[in-house]
Amino acid sequence: MTTEPRTCPRPVWMAALAIGFFPVAAVAASLEMMTTGGCSCCHAWARHVRAAGHEVVVKDLAMGQLMKMKLDAGIPAALTACHTARVEGYLIEGHVPEQDIRKLLTERPEALGLVVSGMPIGSPGMESGNKREAYEVLLLKKDGSTEIFARYGLQPN
Repeated sequence: MTTEPRTCPRPVWMAALAIGFFPVAAVAASLEMMTTGGCSCCHAWARHVRAAGHEVVVKDLAMGQLMKMKLDAGIPAALTACHTARVEGYLIEGHVPEQDIRKLLTERPEALGLVVSGMPIGSPGMESGNKREAYEVLLLKKDGSTEIFARYGLQPN
């Protein structure tokens, strides 16, 4: 009796190769971004987040309405930026890099969300050639306190 070597059907081994060699992408989140109409840096930040695979729904609000929403949500006036997003129960204030949003959603700390106050040059949506300002992403806790979540362009202490 002769036995022939067993072979794996082509589609099966090709699928196994694909699974082994190509990482499975993390599930993308859906963000709701509130801004004032026509803010180009806000829309550039939304493109940054979309390019990473997330859905971004933009809501244009009047400036007073936007600021009231921020303050009512617990964002201190001194930490506000030009736009605010909501994602899975968290707030994202300002030009927060997408990788920090992904880290927040993975780690799930007890917090209101992440903040990049102001509009630092070189942050997502605020690109200006090779110009870069150092900035920090802050974790905004529910009691209003903050801690550093990430640093960009800063020397370590």
